[in-house]
This record gives sequence, C-alpha cells and structure tokens, in this order.
Amino acid sequence: MKIIGRALTTLISFGAIVALIALVALFYVIQYYSADLPDYTQLAEYTPNVATRFHAADGQLIEEYATEKRIFVPIFAIPDKVKNAFIAAEDKNFYGHPGLDIYGITRAIVTNIKNYGSGRRPVGGSTITQQVAKNFLLTNEVSYKRKFKEAIIAFRIEKAFSKNEILELYLNEIYLGKGHYGVAASALGYFNKSLEDLEVHEVAYLAALPKAPNNYQVDRSPDAALYRRNWVLRRMFEDGYIDQDTYTASKEKELKLQPQRILETVDADYFNEEIRRFIIEKYGEDALYRGGLSVRTTLNPKYQKWAAQSLIRGLRDYDKRHGWRGPLQTFDSIDDWATKLSVIQKPEGAKDWDLAVVLSVSAEKVDIGVKTENSTDMKQGEITLDNLKWAREWKPRQFLGERITAADQVLNVGDVILVSPISKEKGNKAYELEQIPNVQGAIIVMDVHTGRVLAIQGGYDYNMSEFNRVTQAMRQPGSAFKPFVYLSAMNNGFTPSHLVLDAPFVMDQGQGKEQWKPSNYSGEYYGLTPVRVGLEKSRNLMTIRLADYIGMEKISDIGAEFGIFDNMPSYLSMSLGSGETTLYRLVNAYSMLVNGGKTITPSFIDRVQDRYGNTVFQHDQRGCERCGDFIAWEEQTVPSIPDKRSQITDPRLAFQITSMLEGVVQRGTGQSLKSLNHPIGGKTGTTNDFKDAWFIGFTPNLVVGTYVGFDEPRTLGRRETGSKVAAPIVKYFFEQSLNDVSPIPFRIPDGLNLVRINTKTGALAQPGDKNIILEPFIPGTEPHDNMLILDSQGLTNSPNIILTPKTAEPSFGTGGFY
Repeated sequence: MKIIGRALTTLISFGAIVALIALVALFYVIQYYSADLPDYTQLAEYTPNVATRFHAADGQLIEEYATEKRIFVPIFAIPDKVKNAFIAAEDKNFYGHPGLDIYGITRAIVTNIKNYGSGRRPVGGSTITQQVAKNFLLTNEVSYKRKFKEAIIAFRIEKAFSKNEILELYLNEIYLGKGHYGVAASALGYFNKSLEDLEVHEVAYLAALPKAPNNYQVDRSPDAALYRRNWVLRRMFEDGYIDQDTYTASKEKELKLQPQRILETVDADYFNEEIRRFIIEKYGEDALYRGGLSVRTTLNPKYQKWAAQSLIRGLRDYDKRHGWRGPLQTFDSIDDWATKLSVIQKPEGAKDWDLAVVLSVSAEKVDIGVKTENSTDMKQGEITLDNLKWAREWKPRQFLGERITAADQVLNVGDVILVSPISKEKGNKAYELEQIPNVQGAIIVMDVHTGRVLAIQGGYDYNMSEFNRVTQAMRQPGSAFKPFVYLSAMNNGFTPSHLVLDAPFVMDQGQGKEQWKPSNYSGEYYGLTPVRVGLEKSRNLMTIRLADYIGMEKISDIGAEFGIFDNMPSYLSMSLGSGETTLYRLVNAYSMLVNGGKTITPSFIDRVQDRYGNTVFQHDQRGCERCGDFIAWEEQTVPSIPDKRSQITDPRLAFQITSMLEGVVQRGTGQSLKSLNHPIGGKTGTTNDFKDAWFIGFTPNLVVGTYVGFDEPRTLGRRETGSKVAAPIVKYFFEQSLNDVSPIPFRIPDGLNLVRINTKTGALAQPGDKNIILEPFIPGTEPHDNMLILDSQGLTNSPNIILTPKTAEPSFGTGGFY
C-alpha cells in the first residue's frame, strides 16, 4: 500500500507540475500574443460602411455611393428567425459560452487531425464572437498565431459587450457574397425582400453563406447551395427554433433567387456630379462612400427630363441644318453584314438610335440592315429620300454642299450609320438618318424666389463629356446682358418711354487702332426710339448710347451686384455682353430681376442628414418657431415666414425691366414663345460672328436659360442667332412644363402706376392708336398730355428725354443728337 501511495503521490505531484508548467506556458502565450493586439474597445464606436444616397426633391433616388452594399439594422429590428438561423448554423452555444466554445474547438481539432496531409483547408470552430474579432480587428490569415489572437480578443469582447451587441455587429458586418454585406442588404440582393418578409428557407440560405459565400451560389453550385441550406434547416430544427412541420415544408421549397430589381434612378448625371463634388469638398470622400449620408437635393425629375430633352432636341436640330459629316465607317463588302455589324459598338451620344449598314442604294431610297438596341436579331428597313434631304455635304465655315435630289448623293453600300425609327409601331421599316452633333450647349432651370436649381443639363451627353457647361463654361452672353444695362439706366432717371437715338456710333480707340463702329443686327438705323423698344428689339446702338451716357462704371457695379461678373472692365463694348460669365450666374441674375430685386443664393441641396437622421447641412437658414411642438393644427395660427433676402435694386425698377422683357416675347426677338399663351419674358443673346446663341426665358416662378456653342469657339453659321438656335430649346421646355398649368401674371409691386402708352412712340396713347400697352411708371415719371410728341415732320415737341451728347444733361427740351 505504501508503494501505491508513493506512486499516487508522485503522480499527483507530477500532474501538478505539468499543470503549473501548462499554466505558465498559457500565461506566456497570452502575454506574448497580447502584446500587439488591436484595441477591441473601438467596437463600441463601430460605424459600418453605409451607402450615401442622393435623392431628388420628391424623394426619387438619383445615385448612391458605397464601397460595400450594406444596410445597417439595429439588433431590435432584426427578426428572431434571422438571428436564430445564424446562431444555429454558426454558434449554437452563443448565449452560453464566454467567447470560446471548447466543444467546437475540440471537434475542429479532431477534424483537422483527420484531414492532415489531405490538402484541405483547416476548419475553425470559431464562435460568432471570434468571427467578430477576426472581421473587425484581424486579418483572414490561416494560422494558429491568428487563432490565438482571435481567442484572446473574443474573451475581452465578451467582457465589454452584451451578447446582443456582439450579434448586432456580426449580422451587420458579415460578408454574404456577391458584394452584399450584412443580412439586410443580402436579403434584398438575393430575394428582393426585407428581413421581415423572408421565408424560413430563405433565412436558412443566408445563414448557409458565411462559411464560403462563393461556394454556395445557386447559379454556380445549385446542389451545394441546396445541401447547405437544408443543413441549416436541420440545425434549426434540432435546436428547437422551428417545428417538424416547418422543417419538412421548408426542405421541399425550391431555392429560387429573386435578385433585387435595378433601382430606378433619375437620369441627371451633370446635376449629380455637382452634388458629388460638393459632398467631397465639404465632408470628404470617406463620408461619401462610407458615411451613409442622405442628401435631399433640389432636383425636379420632370423638369430634368424635359430640360435634357429640350437641349438634345435643339442641338440635333441645329446640327441637321449644317449638313452631313459622313458615315461612322464603311465595310469593304456587305457579305455577312449581320456578323460584321453585331461586333460594332454604338458610339457614345447615339442614345436611343440604332446602328445600321447600307445594303443597297437607289435614287429614291436606301435599304439598310439594322442592329436594334434590345435584340440580337438583325432587321431590315429603309430610308426614303425625304428623310435624307437634310444631309447635304458639310463644309468648313458652315457652308453646305448642293441640295439633295437623290438618295445616292448621301450614302453608299457598306456605310455604317446611325438611324432612328420614324414610328415605334410593330413591323415599322421606315427610318431616318441620324448624326451625333458636334456642337454643345447647356440648360438650367431655377426657382426665381429661392435660387433652387431644379434641373441642369451641362452638355449633349455626359458620357461624351463630363464638362458641365452650366457651371464651368465661361462664355460671352452677348445681348442677354442688356437688361442690366437698361436697369442701370432706370436707376439713373430713365423710364421705359424715354427716347434714345438709334443712329451710327463711332468711337476712336486710340492711335494706330481702327475706329469702333458697332451696328444693329439688321444693319439699319431707327432714329429716336423708346427705351422699351430698344430692349425688346435688342438694338445695339441704343444700348451703347445709354451705356456711354450713364457711364460704364455704374453698369459694372450692376453686373457685380447681380453676380454676373466679379470685376467687369469698364469698356463700352462690355455693354453688349462681351465679358465672360457662366450660364449659372446669368440665370441667377435674371432670377433676382424677376423676383423683384431680392438676392438669392443658387443651391443644389436642400438638406444633408447623417446616418442617424441628424441634419448636418441645410440651405435654408431661416428659423422656425415652435417647430417640433406637438400641437393640434386647430390651435395654431398661420405661420409668418421671414424673408431674409436683401434688396439689391428697387422692386419697381426690377418690374419695369421684367415688363420690358415680357415685351421681348410679345413683340421682340423672342416672339417664337408667344404662342404658348402664358406670361413669359425673356432675352436673346448672340455674340460676334455668331459664336454663341443664348436665350434666357422666365415665368413668374421659373427662369430657364440656355446657350449653344462649340467648345472651341467658332461661328455657328450665318443667322444662327439666339432667337433661332436657343429660344426653341426654352420653348420646348415650357411647352412641357406649362401644359395644363393656369397662367400666372407677373407680380406688380406697390408704388407703380399703369399708364396706357403707344409702344412705338413712348407717348400717352391717343384715340385710334393700335400699339397700346399698360406701361408701369413710378408716380411722377409718366408722360403728360401737355407734352408734345414726335411726328412725321421730325421732333416738334418731346414727351420724353432726348439723349444728347455725353457732355450734356438729359432734358425735356426740343434738342437732339442725330
């Protein structure tokens, strides 16, 4: 017995020594691997990468930016069936272990011993807590060193966080294949459902993915995917999360994915890019791609659609007036034409057109083979002579070749071209020849009261050119600047009825330089003419005389006050719009005219919220009393909305200019918009040598501005003026936006008298006069009955100011300068 006792004592002592050594070794391992562990407490500040979304004013999605497709869902909002499925599949003892599952680890060790030398990847036996440690704080390195670190961090995480907090981290961070992170994004990505709407077998499939997402994709490995899903269902049944009937029924369900439908977004690339740049500049790229911002923009989707259509249509119409630049390419032969055509990519800018190849040509028509957009099958059609007549040969400096009298003057067999169907009816074979314009332009729609940008199209096609011609292109506005010259005149004592001499004007520009001899577009002179008519008809010589008389310094000040120019040189030619500005700035200036002279700051964004719904940016800085108070509507009074806009010009003068610009549409250079039968004002602009064509049109609530020109400025062609090129673009927009909208008159400010005036003479209306309007006058500035008028014999008495040489003062006399 003593021998046995000694042996037992020895054995116990040896075991104690071994245990002690093991404890020391374990302590050493823990100390060794703890030395450079990441700080697990950072998980308390976990902010997952979440997509930033831009929304239009009505809530429609414009664009989203993300490095990872993820929708963060707090643990209380995740259904139990989802949590239970992942726990059953990944960590059945999750709520019982301290971070490590000894049974799971033992099982993994045994499995790895069995698989040793087989080349198989070692299995882990990791708990959900360990996976959180790995996913957030460690790498995917397959090594025992990483496993030791993972275990240590897991213990620490369990002490610092509750089980639900750990599970929340896990279910929102885990990668489940095909670019989907977290359970919510995966539910949408695989089944196009929210978490609440998932069936049990669908939940089981998601829980089957964490081990190896790429190995269990239904489209690539359907048998493996089904087997793994059913395995999860069995685990859920065995762990008591589902009953026998649910388990049996779920196993029989077909594993059919329903990929998330492509989100419908507003097509507004130029607008979107302005927002993207703003967010990056203000908050940084990390906030854009990972911050989960919600950006509510000013974009009106309908206006955006109509603005883009209007500009594209206008550029195409202009381009067709200037001839055919030839086919995209030409096949050597049309043998096997369908195969040859099928490999050609449609060029950027072709938009809704189709590629085609010419199969035969006659004098009356062209037979074509067409590669349609939505079909791999080819079809055949024809282009008749009538739909080719526009395609005269293009020549430099905007000259055109001979008129088209036969189809074979334009196309040859083998030519690869762009075509559009004349009708979308089934079986239609008639097509029209198309051509991508090489001219460019821009359009912007702005709210006159707030400066909110409702739509922009910065060019023909964003994929062809990202350069935003609304905000970035510096161009000469030409006569579109004239309203601000006339506003300066109104500020200096002139009225719409004052007479200004329209006659030759010559200025000496200094020794060795040619004299400056500006002229009217018509090349004619009209003598004494009312100020109103000068603006309505865009008379250059009248504008120059006004500018010369009142002084360019004052006009430069007006240009700066309205934000058109920063430092406009005081050259007389600047009064005709020879300075450079952007369409964005000019439209904003017109908005301030139309709203009565109140300053506005253009904006693309109404509000930016962070991932938690907190507002971090808001364009409208006005206070809101009692906002957030829960008071019955019946107890509230009508709110008083503060107007913090500063007044930069007399609202009465601003209205006088607005009224004259309404006359541009009724009687002047913008008469093409008169047929819309709405109160509309506007101004054309055409620069020297027809390099730019402008039109700024407006209603009482909107300003719509556009310009057309080549990016490398050159002539648009003779007679390609603002009224011919640009005004139709604005007209088309208004045709869409004003349809079924009741006409709203321009708002008349207090302090004006409306007087019946003869528009041709500027005098008080007389019996029998035909050209009568109600002209707004500041009290005391109206023409009087006892003032004589301009008759056929010349100036006998003047009802208005006569513009004399600059050294003289304007007077109510009979003098004049011719």
